[in-house]
Amino acid sequence: MSPRGLCLVSLAFCFLRLTAAFPRSCKDDEFTHGAICCKHCPAGQRVASHCSAAGAERVCEECQDGTFTEHANGLTQCFRCAQCRPDQEVVRRCSPTQQSECRCRAGRFCSPEEACEVCRRCSSCAPGEETVRNCTSTANTECKKNAPTSNPDSEKAVWIVPLVVMAAALIIAGIIFAMWRRLRAKESRSSAPDGLKAGQLFSVSSSDGRSNGERPLLVRSRSRREEEEEEERRVLCGSRSSSTTNSQLSLTALPALPPANPPPPSSRPARREPSMREEESFPVLVPNNGDDSLRKCFQFFDELDLAFHSRFFRLLDVSDNEIKSREHLLYEDKIYALLNTWLEMKGRDASLNDLLRALLDLNQRRTAENIKDKALQCGHFTRQSLEGNH
Repeated sequence: MSPRGLCLVSLAFCFLRLTAAFPRSCKDDEFTHGAICCKHCPAGQRVASHCSAAGAERVCEECQDGTFTEHANGLTQCFRCAQCRPDQEVVRRCSPTQQSECRCRAGRFCSPEEACEVCRRCSSCAPGEETVRNCTSTANTECKKNAPTSNPDSEKAVWIVPLVVMAAALIIAGIIFAMWRRLRAKESRSSAPDGLKAGQLFSVSSSDGRSNGERPLLVRSRSRREEEEEEERRVLCGSRSSSTTNSQLSLTALPALPPANPPPPSSRPARREPSMREEESFPVLVPNNGDDSLRKCFQFFDELDLAFHSRFFRLLDVSDNEIKSREHLLYEDKIYALLNTWLEMKGRDASLNDLLRALLDLNQRRTAENIKDKALQCGHFTRQSLEGNH
């Protein structure tokens, strides 16, 4: 055979090998395995063994619990089901053909436009606003300002201005009356008999010219200061009786009124607040569902006062390193993470009663009462019966 013929045979052989290595495209219900096409496994299953030749059957296997495949596939492993976070609730449980679906708990939300790493607490409308849309698991509360109404300050001003004007008119009238009284006093002093001055004595003579010594008459004209004080007191009392708003006016010229006598101190001793030991003993709570009941109560501890945060967990024997390692988290998530650390550390000995007792040791009884009431209302715990104590 000529060299040209040998070259053509070699090229044909290479072409046949290439077509065998790269088969034609597979159908929609098939997947490529090596150089052949195998049929997909249905949703909820995975490929346990591939087909060995075109048209041969592949072996499929059901997805195990906690895994799934939503569509027909050629996968050898099923996908792992997602776990809902503590701040979420389960909407749809995971099945072999469906992924689990979670949403934020009531009172929290997470926008679908953002990466939902943490459910944020719903906002409340401020005073002077009204709710347009309540908070949902995917949207925060929407508020709008109330329509402007009549200003109460302006309504008060409508009444205050006339009262102030009336009080000022009374004061001016009092001043004018005081000036008139002063003029009258001057006229009375100038008309005293025989030009006697204030404080001098004179006797009233009888018709026969003899002096009547039995009725000495003291002519004493009030001083100018006394008249001014009397008039100012009268004006002050009149202005007080006219309106309570007169106290807003500055009367710097008036004499200071004597202070009222303070009430005598009570002879009774001050009431002593009862200590924590004297209060009613705190009830013992029994979980209805073991550790699951305890974990569900962790969300109630987000009302723990920030000032007692570190002291609370130190009482629970959580190390300072563990406390500091959670500082980057949001406050609610930090509380939840540290309580989980405490739970892992205590194991079977962990109890909600220990957490409440730590709050009582910090004098946080109100917080302990609130958490206890929520645990009972939600049905996570029950009170220990009297028989259980014996």
